[in-house]
Amino acid sequence: MVEIKGKYGFEPDYATPPGETLEETVESLGMTQIELSKRTGLTVQSINRIYKGEQPIIYETANKLELVTGVPARFWNNLEAKYREQLEKIKELDELNNNLDWLKIIPIGELKKRGLVAKNSKQSEQIRDALKFFGVSNVSAWNKIWTEPKVAARRSACFESMPGHAATWIRQGERIAHKIQCAPYDKNRFKEAIAEIRKLTVEDPQKFGPKMTKLCAQAGVALSLVPEMKKVPWNGATKWLRANKAMIIINLRGKREDKFWFSFFHEAGHVLNDNKKKLYINDESDDPVEVRANDFAASVLFPGNNRQIIPSLTTKSKIKIFAQKTGLSPGIVAGQFQFLTEKWKWYHGLIRKFVWNNK
Repeated sequence: MVEIKGKYGFEPDYATPPGETLEETVESLGMTQIELSKRTGLTVQSINRIYKGEQPIIYETANKLELVTGVPARFWNNLEAKYREQLEKIKELDELNNNLDWLKIIPIGELKKRGLVAKNSKQSEQIRDALKFFGVSNVSAWNKIWTEPKVAARRSACFESMPGHAATWIRQGERIAHKIQCAPYDKNRFKEAIAEIRKLTVEDPQKFGPKMTKLCAQAGVALSLVPEMKKVPWNGATKWLRANKAMIIINLRGKREDKFWFSFFHEAGHVLNDNKKKLYINDESDDPVEVRANDFAASVLFPGNNRQIIPSLTTKSKIKIFAQKTGLSPGIVAGQFQFLTEKWKWYHGLIRKFVWNNK
């Protein structure tokens, strides 16, 4: 997912007004300000302000200067545009330098490691890259989106303690999801997709990954697989990007297949049943909405009374037979057995470990 390589050298610290070039040009022609004023129709005061960069060279003025000096109007227009652009960069740099403390809450090192921002040495460049990653123009805008109480309150305690890390993980999911072409969201089609995805639990990640993503996209749901981050203790999250496109983010925290699949169906429950205006975090809280999403995941994986049978599966062969009958991976059944019986050391060998493919 490397998107940026190297530096772009953003550190303007001065700007030369086009008036200086105009003044040199006029002097080379042996012309005074008063004569230039008469030839162009501009006041001497206006010419003096243009020399100092206090007054812009507008298109009309550039045309007049072409007629008087012989220098094309486009030259003056380009010079003026570059000057104003440079002034804005200087202004931006000052603002960036005034927000260096923001870098302390953003995991800039992790962003560099993942190739999501350039490996710049200048802090001002790092801030600019981070703002671009988040899709905001300044730190104030970032705060309005990610840390305002009315926003954070509907998310997770992690947003209060580590908002920079939390926002970074969610934002990675957003950027991936925005690139996924999805059909308009269709609730019935997503229900069908969930049923088909359940069948994929017996396959290896290399096979089920692309199929899973495609099935979700066809139903209007973008599936973002984002590597877990330190200080972000979540298994997944759900957010609506727009009215007809939902996003599910999943990681491999714990690397266990049972946790991966339960997390996905948990988030799918949020898509089907909960408010489109909220961001849902699977942080294993006892919030009623999260509990309901857990119940939904359990109902998908273990329909009917299947879940009640699991604690009685006291041998590996019984786990495998049950898994085959219910169309699940043995590892999912083994993980559920551990959860329901609290016999955490049982059946570890049946639970597959998923790892990120960095190729």
